Amino acid sequence: MQSRPWYQFSPAEALGELKSDARKGLATAEARRRLEEKGPNQLQARPGVPPYMLFLAQFQDLMVLVLLAATVISAFLGEVADAITIIAIVVINAILGFIQEYRAERSLEALKEMAAPEARVRRDGEVRRVPAREIVPGDILLLESGDRVAADALILSATGFQADEAALTGESTPVTKEPGPLAGHVNLGDRRNMVHQGTVITGGRGIALVVATGMATEFGKIAGLLQEVEAEETPLQKRLASLGRWLVLACLAICAAVVVTGTLRGEDLYGMFLAGVSLAVAAIPEGLPAIVTVCLALGVQKMVQRSAIIRKLPAVETLGCATVICSDKTGTLTQNQMTVRQAWAGGRSFSVSGTGYKPQGEYKEKGQRVNIKGDLQMLLTIAAQCNNAQLQKAGLGIGGWLRGGNGRSPNGTGGRNGFLSQLFGSRDEDSWSISGDPTEGALLVAAAKGGLWRERLEREEPRLAEIPFDSERKRMSVICRSGQGLRAYVKGAPDVILDLCGAILLDGQVVPLDAAWRQEIRAQNEAMAGQALRVLALAYSDLPAGTELQPDRVERDLVLVGLMGMLDPPRPEAAAAIQLCRQAGIKVVMITGDHQITARAVARELGLPAAEEGVLNGRQLDAMDDAELARVAPGVNVYARVSPHHKLRLVRALKANGQIVAMTGDGVNDAPAVKEADIGIAMGKSGTDVTREAAAMILADDNFATIVAAIEEGRGIYDNIRKFIRYLLSCNIGEVMTMFVAAVSGLPLPLLPIQILWMNLVTDGLPAMALGVDNKEPDLMKRPPHPPGESVFARGLGWSMAIMGFEIGLATLAVFILGLYLGDGDLPTARTLAFTTLVMAQLFAVFECRSEHLSPFAVGYFSNPYLVAAVAISLTMQLLVLYLPPLQAVFKTVPLNLFQWGIILLAAGWRTLLGGLNYYLVAPVRRLVWEK
Repeated sequence: MQSRPWYQFSPAEALGELKSDARKGLATAEARRRLEEKGPNQLQARPGVPPYMLFLAQFQDLMVLVLLAATVISAFLGEVADAITIIAIVVINAILGFIQEYRAERSLEALKEMAAPEARVRRDGEVRRVPAREIVPGDILLLESGDRVAADALILSATGFQADEAALTGESTPVTKEPGPLAGHVNLGDRRNMVHQGTVITGGRGIALVVATGMATEFGKIAGLLQEVEAEETPLQKRLASLGRWLVLACLAICAAVVVTGTLRGEDLYGMFLAGVSLAVAAIPEGLPAIVTVCLALGVQKMVQRSAIIRKLPAVETLGCATVICSDKTGTLTQNQMTVRQAWAGGRSFSVSGTGYKPQGEYKEKGQRVNIKGDLQMLLTIAAQCNNAQLQKAGLGIGGWLRGGNGRSPNGTGGRNGFLSQLFGSRDEDSWSISGDPTEGALLVAAAKGGLWRERLEREEPRLAEIPFDSERKRMSVICRSGQGLRAYVKGAPDVILDLCGAILLDGQVVPLDAAWRQEIRAQNEAMAGQALRVLALAYSDLPAGTELQPDRVERDLVLVGLMGMLDPPRPEAAAAIQLCRQAGIKVVMITGDHQITARAVARELGLPAAEEGVLNGRQLDAMDDAELARVAPGVNVYARVSPHHKLRLVRALKANGQIVAMTGDGVNDAPAVKEADIGIAMGKSGTDVTREAAAMILADDNFATIVAAIEEGRGIYDNIRKFIRYLLSCNIGEVMTMFVAAVSGLPLPLLPIQILWMNLVTDGLPAMALGVDNKEPDLMKRPPHPPGESVFARGLGWSMAIMGFEIGLATLAVFILGLYLGDGDLPTARTLAFTTLVMAQLFAVFECRSEHLSPFAVGYFSNPYLVAAVAISLTMQLLVLYLPPLQAVFKTVPLNLFQWGIILLAAGWRTLLGGLNYYLVAPVRRLVWEK
């Protein structure tokens, strides 16, 4: 094993360490031996859980066990139909859970698909193409533009070599690669002497020595992190598990109390056991798991309409209690499309509007639009000519529709507006993309915004030669035929270009570049760099025909034209979304592989606090242990220059502080942290398959604002879950109280088990489902997130349920006793009265459960049409049970007369009657008196 990181090795040292030859490569026999020793160059998955075990695991939940107990009880009582119904609920829930878990384990399969299928290597002194899985340490890779790198490798030689590492590091621009050892600890994004598996070469060519394959690569380490991340229960699952335990204990306690009390009082043991069983049936909300599943599924459909695709049902509710969103910068908060924001030419500064690759924008000086002419026109000409990128509209090249035109519309107006509009209509409808280097693409778009298209310029000044970008020269030149001579267009690093210039273009005149102007240019460069802009200098030189086209002849005595500064701009909607998050009490944290200056500038534009103490980089993170990171994490808003394991540590640190963490991401580097987070969010358009498979939610539009919309839906769903839990358990408390008091007081049982099951599964179930799609309350996004550890009965819900259940039970018992008294002990009639009173009390109560702090009259009885329909259906079904002879026989009911209905409605609806009097009479009078 090597003694230090590979990036600290020189090419000669690394070749010696791996016993390889740069010119000949490995011998075939040696490569075969190493393949047997090291194993294939592919990602390894740990043995997965067999599908049948995943399915059986769905039956280990305590609520499911409670339902299974209810099934046994129903079968014991001879109610086979009820037992089958409950079993069907359990099986459906198990199938849904199995499907979600089975799909969630495909992350590593997606990672494998990103590996290069084959690679060019030197073996036995020859260049060969071999399958990527057969690459071994010591192989010599030959790489060029467009290649996907097959393994981690140290660069031996390079010419204009650049790699797109966005999927691995989050770096938004291609990274220049060059040979040479690096000293000290160097973060992944700064290892310019290495290329990594799964990244793409965007420019130039290079030769590299393979130093790591398979699970030893940076991709392999990410795969290992994915395997280490264990699934955790969501807050909703924890709450439902707690509720299940509470119900089990309540059932056992109530059943035992009834049996013991009745037996001590001299009652028949068998009769008391049946009473206890009936109570158990009353205490278990058989429909709760099914209603939770349906509510979450309906929430999923709502989120799809808002471009958020949910892969794991419990994640719907988890969004509602998210306290922190950790967001990757590139492509998530920003557009991942480099854009020129500022230009400087002829001593004047210009701002450039428009974002992305759409050639739509204006040049302004001090807020006033300027015409493209003179020095600025020359600057844009160089930007377009000294360029190899391609600007495409809807997959089509620009050249086709520019052929024969001069870049101006038929009526002579500027091509920037008129010509494009004539050809394509509204440019807001256009879809543009860049093929090639993103930096060159930004320059090409900037020129097109000024009406200067390379295709037209090249017809006027044909390209003759190119001196490509080189990491040592830090510049690129293009030589064109211009009139009777030649003209060289040059772009590169400002300090390098400035040293090559002897003159400057001012108002169309070439004047000497004196010390004052050099100082001014350096100041402009520093000002742009301070805004996190990537700055390029652009210059030209006129050459006589016949000049030898060599760098030392072409790139000298240049005329400086100006500077252009570019940035990967924030998404327009991201700042507003972040503001909404802060209003809702949600902390937004930006995590990026980019440099600290860039990260701080983007954070500033987004409205994220990014003071010096609020920004940490990867090197600082490495110096902290997990405990210290957990201590400082709550005060940090921006993390820069981080690697995949840093992101995972950050999510864990925030979770250690009791936060519910949402992690957004698109690149492979985000996948472990996305999977570790309480709610992992992947980008649908720009995201990799790996991240999508690891995530619980996918943003179909890659829009950060969609997260806020999804959080709002999640909060609404959690509110609705609390509503129907309040409703179901209030009803069950009423049922239990009715049965318990009757059992311990020696009264006949007011309800039969079949009647209780009917209420729990049918007349309760439909209104509860309608509560699951209830309207969101107006102040939903002005509240702080509900505490992740709070009980399902928190904020007074338990007391509210107890009081409502007590009132329902009291009304039912009163009507039952009255029925026995008025009917001279007619038990079927008294039971029918109690049964119907309980159903009607529950239908009245469902409207009170729509808000925890507003009267149902304030919310509106008809504002949820689904609830009105559900109550109407439940009432109709109850009437059928009362008046349809076949159902009368099943449920042991008798028809009721109008007098009996009057008693039922008065007992069941007295709370509603008092609430209406208060809302329409007492409250207005009180307000009137108070105002006076």
